[in-house]
Amino acid sequence: MRYYLDTEFNGFGGALISLALVPEYGDHEYYAVLEMHDELDPWVARHVMPYLDAVPPGMVIEALPRETVAREVAFYLGGDSDRVIVADWPEDIALFCSLMVTGPAELALSGGLGFEYISSPGFSTAENSRVPHNALHDARALREFMLQWS
Repeated sequence: MRYYLDTEFNGFGGALISLALVPEYGDHEYYAVLEMHDELDPWVARHVMPYLDAVPPGMVIEALPRETVAREVAFYLGGDSDRVIVADWPEDIALFCSLMVTGPAELALSGGLGFEYISSPGFSTAENSRVPHNALHDARALREFMLQWS
């Protein structure tokens, strides 16, 4: 199955702040906020941080250690043998891959995994998101766009 990925990160080349995976079909979504240890980029402080908890009622958001998020993502994707991660920004894929590396020669995720980078001129995830710069809402917007486009 295809999973639409979006991340928020602390400015250009910065640390991962949040990550969302939205399945192509169904409503079993994954969203996590990671613990932050770096000084925030001013743009991120204004445009991302206030919206991290803008999620559906009942979804509890707490900042988690990186290792916990990596294990949760591996568990979330674990039952699917034909996984493809779809993103519209290369840094999202890079941050996802970096998250899965948990130590020297150690990966949180086993088995095969594919990636699809889509270039979508004229489409902006943030402009089509119900809550711009919230990874969950942005991933939903990407899924909606891709399902209409294909």
